[in-house]
Amino acid sequence: MARKTFDQRLSRLQDDILLLGDRVEKALALSVQYLKERDSHGARRLIAEDRDIDETRYQIEAAALMLIATQQPMASDMRLLAAVLFIANELERIGDYAKGICRIILRIGDQPLLKPLIDIPRMEAETRKMLHASLQAFVARDVEQARAITTWDDEVDALYEQVYRELITKVLAEPSGIEQANLLLWAAHNLERAADRVTNICERVIYCVTGEFIDTGWEDEGVSAL
Repeated sequence: MARKTFDQRLSRLQDDILLLGDRVEKALALSVQYLKERDSHGARRLIAEDRDIDETRYQIEAAALMLIATQQPMASDMRLLAAVLFIANELERIGDYAKGICRIILRIGDQPLLKPLIDIPRMEAETRKMLHASLQAFVARDVEQARAITTWDDEVDALYEQVYRELITKVLAEPSGIEQANLLLWAAHNLERAADRVTNICERVIYCVTGEFIDTGWEDEGVSAL
């Protein structure tokens, strides 16, 4: 395969990552919107649409692995292809967190919310901002932006702690609300883990460009089964 054709396929893979990222961003936004509105119909629709995110990830993986298997990529190309595979996986997992929030919506049903949702939507907005910026950093191979984004996660963590404290206070005052409080805490937990996934993407961008691996210390605790 001529170098020009190889570069074109790499560029197409990058475009596919951006399209997948756009789908995942929208899924995050809609999941929290539906949570605020307790929109069960929207939640079911978003759960079904998660299959499209999964399928797109598999298509990206297949195309990337085909390039690796049939060509002899240089070291820098291999790091880029590895980044594509890694980022596609992280995006798919973030989509799973949005799906988990939709399952929480179905568990809550039409119950009135314990309290107006303020910090959970802020967590979603901050996580989505991080995700969008991380993919921009990937496209631009912007190491400095990738490093900066990893520090934004502190804001999401702080919001999660705020949600936790408020829900505990609410349950102490109204013990009957413990089940819904637990569900809302899981929704916040999913957003916090989604932001952690974004920091993983930034780490991979840095490695792709520099060959340097940085570790933020986050360990995968899995996706909420709710």
